[in-house]
Amino acid sequence: MADGKVIYMDHAATTALHPEVLEAMTPYFSQLYHNPSSIYGPAQLARKGLDEAREGVASVLSSRPAEVVFTSGGTESDNSALKGAAMALKQMGNHILISSIEHHAVLHTCHWLEKLGFETTLLSVDKYGLVNPDDVAKAITDKTVLVSVMYANNEIGTVEPISDISKAVRARAKVLNRSIIMHTDAVQAAGYLDLNVDKLGVDMLSLSSHKFYGPKGAGVLYIRRGTPFTAQEMGGTQERNRRAGTENMPGIVGTAAALKRAERSREANVKHVQALRDQMIAGIEDTISRVRLNGHPTKRLPNNVNFSFEMVEGESTLVNMDMLGVCASSGSACTTASAEPSHVLIAIGQAMDIARGALRLTLGEENTKEDVAYVLSVLPGVIERLRAMAPVK
Repeated sequence: MADGKVIYMDHAATTALHPEVLEAMTPYFSQLYHNPSSIYGPAQLARKGLDEAREGVASVLSSRPAEVVFTSGGTESDNSALKGAAMALKQMGNHILISSIEHHAVLHTCHWLEKLGFETTLLSVDKYGLVNPDDVAKAITDKTVLVSVMYANNEIGTVEPISDISKAVRARAKVLNRSIIMHTDAVQAAGYLDLNVDKLGVDMLSLSSHKFYGPKGAGVLYIRRGTPFTAQEMGGTQERNRRAGTENMPGIVGTAAALKRAERSREANVKHVQALRDQMIAGIEDTISRVRLNGHPTKRLPNNVNFSFEMVEGESTLVNMDMLGVCASSGSACTTASAEPSHVLIAIGQAMDIARGALRLTLGEENTKEDVAYVLSVLPGVIERLRAMAPVK
């Protein structure tokens, strides 16, 4: 931009630490640096902060504080959930169900579990990325021990019917008279969707703090009381023996502060970013030909815009937009270096050459109508130039 301003539209990748969250964290870097597992007075002040943080997260999840486990982020939460549940139930069965559009933190964990004798079934999705609860029920066998379906997709923004899927899993588990754990990766949902674990019907839920204006390197794994779970971190009794290691107090306090803030401002933030999202989608569809909106048109995250542009490479679009002061992505930040097209777009039936032309714009609370207007003023020209340079087929 002429004034040098950078427009950030990659909030699905990460968000800035909010000043309110930083303020809550700051004492735990200095005055309250003590180990909360120690028994002397200053350490007990740190313990008080830990307990209050756990209560704060539980209040958003409508769970018991004891069901909240603090982790290093979404990747660890997903890994621990799948490995912990699978290992705890390996004598009962070895079958795991996940959707074909899960984050790689889930997909790669299942690949690892397969080396130990587990079997994974990938549930297909429709053209919008939706999982059908009936398909889940039909895929459950007498060996199934775990089902994991993400709450909202990090690339295309589709929101899954988790409550209905959970009901289907419980119904089949009752018929089969067995334990089947239901997990959801809710990393993209915080601040936009209801995280009430009872309404969702889940046994386990993963969160990552830096997706909702909290610190990086901190997250949450909700584990419903009574859920079979084998700890993956060994060495101490922290987190009720579910995750060993001295607690990351600044990160934990920051996570709780960020999550409470996200929930407190959720209604207003959803209204704000959804208006911008709709403005962006309508503008792109009106000004650029041969485009495809990826994800469900209405059952999608309020801040997610994802399009595939024909005859364009997504990486080239990103480079050009970056030169114009716009930060965006072509999909998951965890696979940016990969030359392969998004597995999510392939799963919804998109041809590989079209999938390579994807652009994801994810809005945040600091974005404005002027930001959207600027993007809409420069993106058509970028696409036109790149298409003019594309080899004729």
